[in-house]
Amino acid sequence: MLESFFPGVQHLQNIHPLVVHFPIAFLNGAVLLYFLALILRSERLSFSAFVLLILGTLSLGAAAGTGLYAEEGVMVSRSVRANLLDLHERLMLTALGFSVLLSLWGVIRRPFPKKGRSLFLILLVGLLIVIAKGADYGGRMVYDYNAGGSACGQPIEFEK
Repeated sequence: MLESFFPGVQHLQNIHPLVVHFPIAFLNGAVLLYFLALILRSERLSFSAFVLLILGTLSLGAAAGTGLYAEEGVMVSRSVRANLLDLHERLMLTALGFSVLLSLWGVIRRPFPKKGRSLFLILLVGLLIVIAKGADYGGRMVYDYNAGGSACGQPIEFEK
């Protein structure tokens, strides 16, 4: 039944690709709204940014969890695993740690810390950079080495 409604799902090796885009969207939205809240001095935007930060952290936890669960089943060569998958994993777990810390800071100093606000914003931007780099490694695995499906024979060896 699921395959008839979502035919692309049958090509997935795991559900990780179905959840990875939520933290990217939520956390980018949080950063945008935090900057707008600062510029416009808006408590409403601060609260909306805080909600997106929490949703982004929760969905990043789900993405990391599904990724860790799926890791052993991903059919890539040892060279791809060493040069892409391991780096992707480390960066995304680092991002999760940063996101949890920033969320806790937001919870304690809800919704937008007044003390250390500049550092908070710098760390949020740093979080997006770490996520972007980690997502780049994930995208390379999927699109360069077919780690996300069965479109071609595997494993494909790593090339720089």
